[in-house]
Amino acid sequence: MHLLFGIGNPLRGDDGAGNHVARHLSADGWMAFDCGTAPENFTAVVRRARPDLLVIVDAVDMGLPAGAVRIVPPDRIEDCGIGTHTLPLTALISFIGDDAGAVIVVGIQPATLDSKEELSPAVREGANALAALIRQGRVWEIPVLEE
Repeated sequence: MHLLFGIGNPLRGDDGAGNHVARHLSADGWMAFDCGTAPENFTAVVRRARPDLLVIVDAVDMGLPAGAVRIVPPDRIEDCGIGTHTLPLTALISFIGDDAGAVIVVGIQPATLDSKEELSPAVREGANALAALIRQGRVWEIPVLEE
């Protein structure tokens, strides 16, 4: 069984990309949670489920075109402008890492973080493409963010 945590603030435009993926993912073998800006409130889910894979999806400034999707390596998480939530992702991963077979962070490049309740077209397209990859069992085909 696999879990997906979508995190971000959907009231800040593209920062809601992870929330969008969580709300639109329906796939056999997956449970998805829209964690808002407090993914630490969902740690008990991981501890109970002990998933083979936990995918954390967030808007990440990677310096790529809007809507680009990348796996963010653990050593790059703090460098990438992830941070509209209350607990740093590195702390969250350290706390729950032993309860999941693997934990990966998938970033979606935002176009704007303005106060609005909708995703930009490019980010919506990237988020929908990510959800499709997950439904197809192709999560490991997501490119890794290069140095």
